[in-house]
Amino acid sequence: MFNKILIANRGEIACRVIKTARRMGIRTVAVYSEADANARHVRLADEAVLLGPAAARESYLVADKIVDACKRTGAQAVHPGYGFLSENADFADALAANGIAFIGPPASAIRAMGSKSEAKKLMGKAAVPLTPGYHGDDQTPELLHKEADQIGYPVLIKAAAGGGGKGMRLVERTEDFPDALASCKREAISSFGDDHVLIEKYITKPRHIEIQVFADSQGDCVYLFERDCSVQRRHQKVLEEAPAPGMTDARRHEMGKAAVAAAKAVGYVGAGTVEFIANQDGSFYFMEMNTRLQVEHPVTEMITGQDLVEWQLRVAAGQPLPLAQEQLQIRGHALEARIYAEDANKGFLPSTGTLVRLSPPAESLNVRVDTGVEEDDEITPFYDPMIAKLIVWDEHRDAALARMRKALADYQVAGVTTNIDFLSRLVACPAFAGADLDTGLIERQKEFLFPAAQAVPRDALLVATVGELLWEQHAAKQAANTSGDPHSPWHARDGWRMNLSAARMIGFRDGDSLIEAMVRYQGDKWQIGIDGQTTLARGKKLEGDRFAVELDDRRMIASVVAVDEKRSIFLNGSTYSLLRDDPLHLVEAGGAQGGGLTAPMPGKVVALLAQPGQKVEKGAPLLILEAMKMEHTITAPAAGTVKTFCYAAGEQVSDGAALVEFESGA
Repeated sequence: MFNKILIANRGEIACRVIKTARRMGIRTVAVYSEADANARHVRLADEAVLLGPAAARESYLVADKIVDACKRTGAQAVHPGYGFLSENADFADALAANGIAFIGPPASAIRAMGSKSEAKKLMGKAAVPLTPGYHGDDQTPELLHKEADQIGYPVLIKAAAGGGGKGMRLVERTEDFPDALASCKREAISSFGDDHVLIEKYITKPRHIEIQVFADSQGDCVYLFERDCSVQRRHQKVLEEAPAPGMTDARRHEMGKAAVAAAKAVGYVGAGTVEFIANQDGSFYFMEMNTRLQVEHPVTEMITGQDLVEWQLRVAAGQPLPLAQEQLQIRGHALEARIYAEDANKGFLPSTGTLVRLSPPAESLNVRVDTGVEEDDEITPFYDPMIAKLIVWDEHRDAALARMRKALADYQVAGVTTNIDFLSRLVACPAFAGADLDTGLIERQKEFLFPAAQAVPRDALLVATVGELLWEQHAAKQAANTSGDPHSPWHARDGWRMNLSAARMIGFRDGDSLIEAMVRYQGDKWQIGIDGQTTLARGKKLEGDRFAVELDDRRMIASVVAVDEKRSIFLNGSTYSLLRDDPLHLVEAGGAQGGGLTAPMPGKVVALLAQPGQKVEKGAPLLILEAMKMEHTITAPAAGTVKTFCYAAGEQVSDGAALVEFESGA
């Protein structure tokens, strides 16, 4: 077994590998970019080596720097995690040339499965079921368009070297094909350095089911059952579970047998995932093989009781598989939710900022949190905005769903916008709870998952008001304790007046709405009036930003996190956002007539889709901004005229930068 390994990755997967390595007595070396100098994986590892600037192409993706880090630290092997260089055959070859073990499959297997089109040919020879499509080398747009027409719409255009939903487009009409192909190729070349694509028939209401396989260098290969990854947005997984609901033993055996055949066809060694598109009738087709550990591997670990990273380390060290196929069993049901810094109500737009509050649910035998960040860490625009993976387990699916609902309700994050409320609605969605699964679930359940914006409820407004009052009391007490006269009545914040009870106004903003809470002090209580309705309230500060609050005859525990004027209220499993309204703060004047459009995050302009002077309708695409490894289309906010673009294609823009001068209504 290895004495020291280097982890050529970052974030939660690096922390995950370190955890198993430490348990096995293996020392670890982390690598990091300048942006990750204080990252959690750097803090956890025994050693750490700086690779370079924040941009991945100048740090995490530079194979020579990682090989050099191995030599400098004496690392005997490299665990690539997922993403970055994990499926880079040249990197695996470079390690081998320097006598460093790769904790992954042979380079030949990576190459065989790295091209979706070549992999399809191999799978056809191995008698693995294939989806109808075009996987040829001729990439002229005219031929691709003709092939798509012959296959019949809808079709999927997919980057041959792709993964994670990048470089993939669904096309439902022949007239949409040219633009979709151009966009797909742009994203493919940006993400993978290869714009080769394949075209496949799009299966209506498909399920995405993948089989975890594991092979050793002695020629043995097993499958550790399946995961259902059907719940997706933008072809990226949102919720995963194991085993797949409705899976029969016969179908499981058939899919497992096909997955093992796929692995053996390329001489596979290590952990891999064979992904299938499955019809509702039980038929299934090979989609691709990921030649690495998957993000969703914890659900497999939870139902099998196996540590897949330990299996990886043992197999890479030349040891046989820990268990044979007949020794593997399924126990219970597991679910994984990916906690992201993103705004689900704005097209899942990534969010950046400091995690001023990060309080996950308590871990137990039933609840697991895999994360690469801690409170006060920063979510930057340079990498994937994942905060954590939340995994739950129980004896059966309904019990696991209940645990997931409770765990999401207990998850508190402030400082960035997250998808936690969206995930809570998703888990509660009748279609998901009833296992009516397919890759279009989020789209067909839009009304349930994306309800119309609601005003912040009255209880949350009352809690926010009590939070302001308690914070003022706490600050006054702190000031008194450090003053020369801590018992002076001038330090008190009890609203005392000689003849009348004191009254004051505390204001908040909920979007464009101003909410004013009238507060009257009544001894150790406050009478709070909002919209003509009065509540008698009392509060007691607990640890941190938590406090106990009484509202008339009801008691509850809540938290209010304040960052500048922003207030995040955590109450009864939900999160609400307000702005503290300061009456002394002058409201900024509006922008110029017509206004402009600004960048929602740092990124690069990749295409301009309109011309200066062009009149457009509301929602018309104006430009494409690439940020956080995804393309985001900036659209017209109303009918009007594009006056000018502030940046050319290829130029970098900062967060909040004006992109387009736009005149509404012209």
